[in-house]
Amino acid sequence: MRWLTLYARSRQVPASLAAVLISAVTGWSLARDGSGVPGDPRLPVLVLATGAMAASIGLGGQDLALDRTAAIRWVPRRAAHVLLCGAVVGTVLLTVQAMGEDMATTAFVVRDSAGLMGLVALGAALWGGPYAWTLPFAWLSFSFFAPPPTSAPMRVVSWMLLPPGTAAGTWTALVLAAAGTAAYAVAGPRR
Repeated sequence: MRWLTLYARSRQVPASLAAVLISAVTGWSLARDGSGVPGDPRLPVLVLATGAMAASIGLGGQDLALDRTAAIRWVPRRAAHVLLCGAVVGTVLLTVQAMGEDMATTAFVVRDSAGLMGLVALGAALWGGPYAWTLPFAWLSFSFFAPPPTSAPMRVVSWMLLPPGTAAGTWTALVLAAAGTAAYAVAGPRR
């Protein structure tokens, strides 16, 4: 159990968890004031993206050379880390919204948290832990200002704002989650 505590501290899990909680509570309080449009996906997506970006800092260790020479198998640990972060980000939002203000459905939260953590993991594999947040941030920014998703490419680009059950949104999130998790698990964070 001590190794798990040391691992969590080295990956800055307490600070990331605090940021995830703060973003979820802030989103819940903004939804409570009634200024948002009911069914608007932007606030829950913003909360989930903020949580995923906060969790991204833990995808790079303190010393990458030490991580690479460790006598443990990193592939399952890295994959578990990404999947657990995605589960925590989604669960925190669902728990906070259970206190009274419905922001999104469970299917929406699961899809978006999985896809966003896949983007974060892909960012870590491409640019390293400190810059893993850039890919979901850029995609979210583009999605917020993109024209309405009338064509298939635009539905893929704005997957995180589509209603749950939309084929383009679901498949894009699944591909991003699988590709990002696999890339990070196998390659690890870039130096």
